[in-house]
Amino acid sequence: MNRARSVVFWAIVAICEIVLITLPVSRQAQLIAGISVVTLMGIIKILNAQGTWRLISLALGTGIVMRYVYWRTTETLPPIEQLEDFIPGMLLYLAEMYNVLMLALSLFIVAMPLPSRPPRNDAHEDLPTVDVFIPTYNEDAKLLANTLAAAQAMDYPPEKLTVWLLDDGGTVQKRNAADVASAEAAMDRHRELSELCRILGANYLTRELNEHAKAGNLNNGLAHSTGSLVAVFDADHAPARDFLKQTVGYFGEDPKLFLVQTPHFFINPDPLERNLQTFETMPSENEMFYGIIQRGLDKWNAAFFCGSAAVLSRRALEQSKGFSGLSITEDCETALALHSAGWNSVYVDRPLIAGLQPATFASFIGQRSRWAQGMMQILRFRFPLFKRGLTLPQRLCYMSSTLFWLFPFTRATFLFAPLFYLLFDLQIFVASGGDFLAYTLSYLIVNLMMQNYLYGFFRWPWISELYEYVQTVHLLPAVISVMLNPRKPTFKVTAKDESIAVSRLSEISRPFFVIFAALLIATGFAVYRIYTEPHKADITLVVAGWNILNLIMAGAALGVVAERGERASSRRVKLQRRCEVGIDDQWYTASIENVSVGGAEVHVFSKQIRGLAKGKEALLRFQPHGVTTSELLPIVVRGMESSGDVTVLGCQFQPAGPLDHRWIADLIFANSRQWSQFQESRRKNPGLIKGSVMFLSMALYQTSRGLVYFLRRRGGDGTSSRGSAS
Repeated sequence: MNRARSVVFWAIVAICEIVLITLPVSRQAQLIAGISVVTLMGIIKILNAQGTWRLISLALGTGIVMRYVYWRTTETLPPIEQLEDFIPGMLLYLAEMYNVLMLALSLFIVAMPLPSRPPRNDAHEDLPTVDVFIPTYNEDAKLLANTLAAAQAMDYPPEKLTVWLLDDGGTVQKRNAADVASAEAAMDRHRELSELCRILGANYLTRELNEHAKAGNLNNGLAHSTGSLVAVFDADHAPARDFLKQTVGYFGEDPKLFLVQTPHFFINPDPLERNLQTFETMPSENEMFYGIIQRGLDKWNAAFFCGSAAVLSRRALEQSKGFSGLSITEDCETALALHSAGWNSVYVDRPLIAGLQPATFASFIGQRSRWAQGMMQILRFRFPLFKRGLTLPQRLCYMSSTLFWLFPFTRATFLFAPLFYLLFDLQIFVASGGDFLAYTLSYLIVNLMMQNYLYGFFRWPWISELYEYVQTVHLLPAVISVMLNPRKPTFKVTAKDESIAVSRLSEISRPFFVIFAALLIATGFAVYRIYTEPHKADITLVVAGWNILNLIMAGAALGVVAERGERASSRRVKLQRRCEVGIDDQWYTASIENVSVGGAEVHVFSKQIRGLAKGKEALLRFQPHGVTTSELLPIVVRGMESSGDVTVLGCQFQPAGPLDHRWIADLIFANSRQWSQFQESRRKNPGLIKGSVMFLSMALYQTSRGLVYFLRRRGGDGTSSRGSAS
């Protein structure tokens, strides 16, 4: 009976909504309605109302969006007889409808996401055996040593934990390559990593051929291991001590569970964060996905495998014949196959690993190109909407995740649409300036407010648009190529542990300057047309405003591709660990204040330290997590400064061998709480108005910085520029 009443209620609501959407009203009435809805949504946001009020706010916004869609569809399309107007006009219309579709899917997924699961503290009795897979291809041995050491140090019964280094860079195929230099490099790698694993107590495994990329490497690991569960970490993803403690217990509660996924947390900024200098103050780009979207997917049993920082059931993987390898995004494809087979997933919203992001803009684009092409392959070969075995919510969730990567088409359309009118006088949007004010402006404001309501603590205003714009320029050809030839893309490993020694323009920056120049010229045309065609001034002003918004975005992108020099790819992590510093057999009480994979800042509580000098070798003594004894880590003093009764030392780690990486890993990766605290410190919602002003200020500065880099390169010294512009 209750279900029947609910169906009747929502049917009545839907009918009322349709009547309101299609009701013919005057422009003034539409304007008043838009202002009223914006005001009500603003009040609800200011009051921080949640629960039902959150749904009411989103429903009000949805009404304005649907009203705009109806008006846009019935009154603004150019006549089909005028093909020069109709074709670009229809492209713009389809781009807008794609955005509306993605908004609808987003609302379905994240309108009321699951709350974060509380931390677990599972006992060590009756725990399943776990194989830890660390797939590698070309990563440096020092980076792998930290990851292996962190994996071995996880708080789990040693007899039930086996760590595997799955090396695809030392396969028999590579060691027998016709290229002698490549073959020798592969043999050296094979020997070095075998010895590294022996010393650290891990298992080294390679294979005959490099087939099916990462999926094939993982499946080779499955064939040689026996653990009930499989934990997967990328080569640069080091787990905290409590990773397994926080994840494994879920499998005992649900026999049909195939996946426990955790967020990917990064200790270094991506190229946008580094070049815009937002890493310390603004939520990271991936936090919107891991902070709220995955929780929304989890509500519908659709949280999917992200390639790392996850635990999977061997029984489930055996049923699906291992990790899927048809696409180059084996993670999402594997999850899709297992969800459709009736298996379940869980998402734990707590950072339990720390990794490295691509440092250069070119590597960042290469990584996103692989994601985009892989998702297009899944859309083409698996088409989730009609995938047998999925529930309807799961179909919608997977469609949202794959369709998202079509954004380069819409971003490109919105970027160049104003030029059709300003440069060629094409009428691709049939409306007056008053119509734009009444319908389009209210739709845009409501859209921004809904995004801020849903994602405000995870993504600030206009930042998503900037990320999508800088990817669009290079992703659009990649997406088109995979559509034309879906089997062509091959798996390419993302570069890790990179650094940029000097400030420079990215090697793939040229298109951004060309686009900026084109938009600047179009702005000049707009001024000219307003002056020479005053009878069209209202429309021209609207289109010029649109073009200026694109110009601001394009200007911000110039700062993104103006790469700041930075010696290290990994930033220092703040912490406080008691320690002692040993210099010439004399020990001093000290505190480790921050640490990176390369070194640490140590505060020594003594004004006078005998024998202290730059380049001085010393020892760091501290107590690692989970042990009762203190351990020694060799260091070299690279800098020193007196501050009252404290001497501040800048130290560089000097590991004498692989075993010393256990203590480096303990300092950096053991404590997962520090990642959560760092994320929380950045999660502030500036609001739509303040956030927009902040973005405008940043865009203007980054435009000037990018142009300075460009002029310096044109002058011959751009590849080594330092100083004020950096």
